[in-house]
Amino acid sequence: MKLYLAPHACSLAVDIVARELELPLALEWIDVRAKKLKDGSDYFKINPKGQVPTLGLEDGGLLTEGTVIVQCLADSRPGNRLLPSGTNIARYRVLEWLSFISSELHKGFTPLFRPTTPPAYRDIAIENLAKRFAWLNEELSTRPFLTGDDFTVADAYGYTIISWSRIHKLDLSPWPHLVAYIDRIESRPSVRAAREAEAEELRRRGS
Repeated sequence: MKLYLAPHACSLAVDIVARELELPLALEWIDVRAKKLKDGSDYFKINPKGQVPTLGLEDGGLLTEGTVIVQCLADSRPGNRLLPSGTNIARYRVLEWLSFISSELHKGFTPLFRPTTPPAYRDIAIENLAKRFAWLNEELSTRPFLTGDDFTVADAYGYTIISWSRIHKLDLSPWPHLVAYIDRIESRPSVRAAREAEAEELRRRGS
């Protein structure tokens, strides 16, 4: 399978999950702004949405949307601890977190990535994110990961999005449990490997 991804994007979560599951994915790095592949070809011909991640499946099909892709990967390895199987409440707790991260954190950062966002609205976006971080800090005061003792696909996604605070120079120090959470996840071999792959691509681009 092939993963179309970009540095500093939510596709990092998919790479982390694949490494956790020991699923080898061919990485195809995308210039998201130009919508180009490394060879200069049009990324819109791969994914008409122009976004990452996109997963190229073994049957030649494509799957988009990171929250769906991580579920697909986890379900392809039965018995893993990244996503409980079946229809039990433990699985729905992970899905609950994926939904929260997508709607409240991922979308919350979107205005900060847009150069056309007015300064006043940027301040509002940061204020809203701070409220979410404060709530997360309380949640993480009683457990190491979002749903309990196990690292799940929700943590891969949550870590990826929360780490965007560094890009935008948002200080997380008021929320020590959140900082500890990020540090805890960054100690995982899968995360270190995914980050190194990202850093290598950035070096190749001269970034």
